[in-house]
Amino acid sequence: MMQQYLRIKAEHPNDLVFYRMGDFYELFHDDAKKAAEILDITLTARGKSGGEPIPMAGVPYHAAENYLGRLVRAGVSVAICEQIGDPATSKGPVERKVVRVVTPGTLSDEALLEDRVDNLLLAVNSQGEHFGIAYLDLASGRFRALEVEGEEALAGELQRLNPAETLYREGIYLPVVISRRGARSQPEWEFDLESARRGLNAQFQSHDLQGFGCDDLELALGAAGCLLQYVKDTQRSSLPHIRSISHENRAESVILDAATRRNLEIDRNLAGGDSNTLLSVLDRGVTAMGSRLLRRWLHRPLTDIAVLRERQAAIRALCDNYRYETVRDTLKPIGDMERILSRVALRSARPRDLSRLCASLAALPRLRGELAATPAPLLARLSQQVGDHPELVDLLQRAIIDNPPVVIRDGGVIAEGYDSELDELRQISEHAGDYLLEIEQREREATGISTLKVGYNRVHGYYIEISRAQSEQAPAAYVRRQTLKNAERFITPELKAFEDKALSSKSRALAREKALYDALLERLNEDLGALQDCAAAVSEIDVLANLAERADSLRLCQPEFCEEQVFEINEGRHLVVEQVLDEPFIANDTLLNSQRRMLLITGPNMGGKSTYMRQNAVIALLAHIGSFVPASRARLAPIDRIFTRIGSSDDLASGRSTFMVEMTETANILHNATPRSLVLMDEVGRGTSTFDGLSLAWAAAVALARQVQAFTLFATHYFEMTALPEQCETMANVHLDATEHQDHVVFLHHIQEGPANRSYGLQVAKLAGIPAPVLRAAQDKLEELESARPVNGAEPGAPMPAATTSPSPAQAELFASPAPHPAVTALEALEVDDLSPRQALEKLYQLRALLD
Repeated sequence: MMQQYLRIKAEHPNDLVFYRMGDFYELFHDDAKKAAEILDITLTARGKSGGEPIPMAGVPYHAAENYLGRLVRAGVSVAICEQIGDPATSKGPVERKVVRVVTPGTLSDEALLEDRVDNLLLAVNSQGEHFGIAYLDLASGRFRALEVEGEEALAGELQRLNPAETLYREGIYLPVVISRRGARSQPEWEFDLESARRGLNAQFQSHDLQGFGCDDLELALGAAGCLLQYVKDTQRSSLPHIRSISHENRAESVILDAATRRNLEIDRNLAGGDSNTLLSVLDRGVTAMGSRLLRRWLHRPLTDIAVLRERQAAIRALCDNYRYETVRDTLKPIGDMERILSRVALRSARPRDLSRLCASLAALPRLRGELAATPAPLLARLSQQVGDHPELVDLLQRAIIDNPPVVIRDGGVIAEGYDSELDELRQISEHAGDYLLEIEQREREATGISTLKVGYNRVHGYYIEISRAQSEQAPAAYVRRQTLKNAERFITPELKAFEDKALSSKSRALAREKALYDALLERLNEDLGALQDCAAAVSEIDVLANLAERADSLRLCQPEFCEEQVFEINEGRHLVVEQVLDEPFIANDTLLNSQRRMLLITGPNMGGKSTYMRQNAVIALLAHIGSFVPASRARLAPIDRIFTRIGSSDDLASGRSTFMVEMTETANILHNATPRSLVLMDEVGRGTSTFDGLSLAWAAAVALARQVQAFTLFATHYFEMTALPEQCETMANVHLDATEHQDHVVFLHHIQEGPANRSYGLQVAKLAGIPAPVLRAAQDKLEELESARPVNGAEPGAPMPAATTSPSPAQAELFASPAPHPAVTALEALEVDDLSPRQALEKLYQLRALLD
């Protein structure tokens, strides 16, 4: 047996092998030690190898799912090794083989999956700074491919998709990939492009991949080929529910980098939990598949205004007369069709899956009836896609009992009346006792033998027993089977025929029921494509009804997309912060347009600057998924990217300090933002010395306003920066104010035009619990600094950061002498003799601008 185990283990060196022995899955050697540690089960020993006891641990096969879930959540893959031979005919160990490999990214069992979170398997292929990505949700069959440039974009996509398992090509060093839990290297040849094309065309039964829009994505196709082969190797079955692959074009979505996703707390808060996030406030989905779709929408807002307006019209129609309430009621009987159908395709669906599928399909006509009353074109199309499936409903209602057992192996799943042969076998098995009593009574009356009785034992089967004294009266048709001390046992042709039927009826009934169940799965697979389309439509209807309910409950308004460059919000609110406050949220306006592209935001800490900035980004994000937004009115131009540079954090694992992280994020914004982007910059330059930080913040703000020209919210504590609007007409000062009351600071949380006139740092420190002696010392130092000579024309005595007081000693340069002024460089490069008078005048203005 151990030789057989070791042969199988050699084929799966990186997986734990669940080796079936009777009613247990056993693990041996290092597998046993690892499993015992993770699962907290007993580690024992059995037999010896090389004179040493063989470590062994096991779990009951009927409870294996629970243990598998815990192992997979720990990032471990498990090879399930079953007995496939017949113990009755086997010589030596029963033949066994691995029937599937359970890995974190290839789960489909209901018990192993989080019902409202996608479970993705992802593969990464690379060539220099160009990356190909393919990802698959095996539990739904959703298969996508895309390509990105640069590690920053790759990190953003990995954070968006958050795969449970990541495959990458052997030999590449990408910390952002290999540091992920569930990362697994694959041989380079598995990413071969031609092999990938052949495998994908075979899977989709297509001649080429042009129809899927992916034919020119060579790196992504290599990744897709590797991924598909990996799934086939682990599932050991066909994958009919994977019907296509589609190109996920980044240009069709509002791009969010990793820092932005983290700062906006879309579905994970900054502490790593899922409470107080945008998703937690928005998600009131009736179905699990609707909740998963909403999460995908939030992580991939769209730029296609036509699609967004269609969604808005659908939400508005559902809000009219509270139609969303009845639509949501009709969705309640509908189960997770998406994942049920994947298990149907993989032939791993359980009886209760089919029962839930039946209830779901039966609810569809009522859902379509509710949608027929809505005028929105999108809802009409979705209703058509849902379709009616009366034949399948009738089949499943006739085939499956109302409350089936969990698994098929013990029978009792197929309803009575569905199959006459199964009914007959069950009748024999269930009513054997009654039939034996009938024979006993009949034979007593026919023979007149009072001691005659009919019995059964496992050795001799059924028999007629007569006492020794009356045994001579047995009819000639009775054949002696066994002689006992005080009795004789006989068999008759009738009893023998019944014995043949009765002893095999239970096993034959189970076999017949299993065959009928398999045939049922095959029949459902014939309509798999239409059923998957139906599930996708139901998911979208659920999301739209969910957003309609949220729009009504949270007082959201329909945003207006316009051609002009504008970002205008009236009485905007932060959806998440609003839910956790005990007092009313203070709403604020925002106005950005072609003449006013940057707001310089000043005010005290805790005054609400960060909340104000984030709420505008959240409003933009919600508008680009088609949702209504938390404001009384919203007008905005389509946005291509949202950037955030908020907060301070280090990345010690990569050797990056807080300031290095801050500068890296700032550099990413300056390189990639466009005039159609929304940029949030909070406290740039705070991670270094005052003068360095102020200089960097100043230069970054000027570049964003003049070169990039993105819509920008720029929060700062550097008071000197409030002078920038005098030099750049597209900048404007706004501030969040506070006031003092009885030695306490009161934050007003209301945006006002103009710069802040003072700081409240000491008051905030007092609120934080800084000891009184420290506060008194800080007050003394503040008064000393305030009495120093002010610069920049500030009012004497006005509290300002240290940068506004007498200059400190010059700092040493880290590198060589500073580069010449850009105006000097431009002047040196100028070919004066080649300029016309008009060109010379234009150059003069450009040089003047550089000096400014």
